[in-house]
Amino acid sequence: MKLRRIVDELGLEVRCAPRNLDQEVNGAYISDLLSDVIANAHQGDVWITLQLHENTVAVAAMKGLAGIIIINGRVPEEKTTERAAQENIPIMLSNLSAFGLAGELHRLGIGGKR
Repeated sequence: MKLRRIVDELGLEVRCAPRNLDQEVNGAYISDLLSDVIANAHQGDVWITLQLHENTVAVAAMKGLAGIIIINGRVPEEKTTERAAQENIPIMLSNLSAFGLAGELHRLGIGGKR
């Protein structure tokens, strides 16, 4: 499924890299620990987190993630958004909790561990 469809279906706010929403999302990973994402997320996953700092962008770029969804109505730091724009990694915002967002992604056919 294209990232753009997820944004549209779930009403996510795109904070940066809107031109990179036509990539395929292969799955989702939820974690707030960078080391856990490094160890367990897969290329093409969308990352669900409440982390706001720019190190999330470095991890997403290193792992080849489709994008970062920040939950609970939180807003990323300006440095984070700037870095994501440079790396062309979409950052999207949701008012849902991690559990709620995971349920919505599952409803759309996006799974977790493969």
